[in-house]
Amino acid sequence: MFKLCARCLLVICAALVPVSVFAQTAADFRVPGATDDSVAVAQQNQELRFRVDRLETLVDQLRNELDHEPSMQALTELDWQFLEPDESAVEHASFATLHLSDVGSHSTEIFPTVRLTGFFQADAGWVSQSDSNQAAVGDLQDGADFRRARLAATGMVAENVGYMLEMDFAFPGRPTFMDIWGELRNLDGLQNVRVGQYRQPFGLDGLTSVKELTFLERGLPFAFLPFRQIGAMAHGASECEGMTWAMSGFRAQTDAFGANVGDEGYGLATRLTARHAGESGETIHFGGAYSVIAPTSDSVQYRNEPEFFVSDSISGATPFFVDTSIIAMETVHLFAGEVAATSGPWHAQGEIVYALVDRQTASSVVFSGASFQTGYILTGEHRPYNSKNAVLGRIVPHQNFGSEGGCGAWEIAARWSYLDLNDGGVNGGLLNDLTAGLNWYLNRNTKLQLNYVHAFLKTQGQGDSDADVVAMRAQIDF
Repeated sequence: MFKLCARCLLVICAALVPVSVFAQTAADFRVPGATDDSVAVAQQNQELRFRVDRLETLVDQLRNELDHEPSMQALTELDWQFLEPDESAVEHASFATLHLSDVGSHSTEIFPTVRLTGFFQADAGWVSQSDSNQAAVGDLQDGADFRRARLAATGMVAENVGYMLEMDFAFPGRPTFMDIWGELRNLDGLQNVRVGQYRQPFGLDGLTSVKELTFLERGLPFAFLPFRQIGAMAHGASECEGMTWAMSGFRAQTDAFGANVGDEGYGLATRLTARHAGESGETIHFGGAYSVIAPTSDSVQYRNEPEFFVSDSISGATPFFVDTSIIAMETVHLFAGEVAATSGPWHAQGEIVYALVDRQTASSVVFSGASFQTGYILTGEHRPYNSKNAVLGRIVPHQNFGSEGGCGAWEIAARWSYLDLNDGGVNGGLLNDLTAGLNWYLNRNTKLQLNYVHAFLKTQGQGDSDADVVAMRAQIDF
């Protein structure tokens, strides 16, 4: 090993200091104490040229030996992308481990690879309610907690087999299973096949990473989504046509540990999107999704908070503003449409969701929800489009906060969303939220958020009421 390192050092030195430099220096070299006698000078120069020729010969020999050294062959043939992870290929990639046992063998495989990733979101909020709102939903408490705290490992076990294992330590399971799946990639026809627990292909807001949300919480229509369930999914994309597709079959409903037991309880979800990209970087996105679910419990319940949530083991959690209670049903059909656009520092997106519930002993009921949001980046950055997942991506500052006087990226945003859970004798309530947001992206992996939410609630018993929420979040991911 020492011999190999010494050889490498000589070659590096030879590459950094070209031999021609020695030859040029020799023409002007004088040995201390030598006279200007032309014969003596000629003899000295001749001796130096002889030594330079010997050095060139030695360097050529060492290079030839290194070309045939198995250890160096394996090292030069390594795919260096595993040493510097491609974040566009793996959403959460930030660290890679290279197996040193592979160096020195003739094989170029370095599987399995492991990337460690994680993040936390620390929230705090203050609430003000009208008297009628307190009577309708109860007394909302101010509070602070960790909304999410996750660790994950992701990588490849072969050139076409990937995996992800993610746990959350802030959710009730402590830890709760999040994305835990294996995936076959680059298949003929199906492109990619995923098995495990994952986010179902339904909803623009639901498929956007929680680390890249414009607001602290997803919009009110998120209440309808099947979200994470255990199942199998085929998905793919056509980059040249700007389209993505996905079809998933899953068990419903999955608990905090990815389990579902019963002779019944199945669902299907599909999503299709299309994107037009302009020459100046602007993007227009359209999509649609459909899901049908027949849950194990033969029942469904839709409910949601006013886009703010804190909880603890003593005082409980933020109460639901709208709630259908448990509905005995056969199947539920979900329909969704989505649109998004970006242009320079401006971006916007919206979606609408309908839920058609086939009840067991009564007529079907239809619930609905919608949201529209827009944002503008004051410091001029552009929000990119994530073509793999067909969602808007992460905002990255042109200059990090504190770097040569940089201020990071600043964004203002606004959103309206509603959730209507009233139909056919079900009086779950009608909720409209108006949200204003200010986001500060200190760097790629650090974000501070401030939200103001005004909630308009209409319930059967209390009529109209309202509440105001001011909430903050600190987020760091790696």
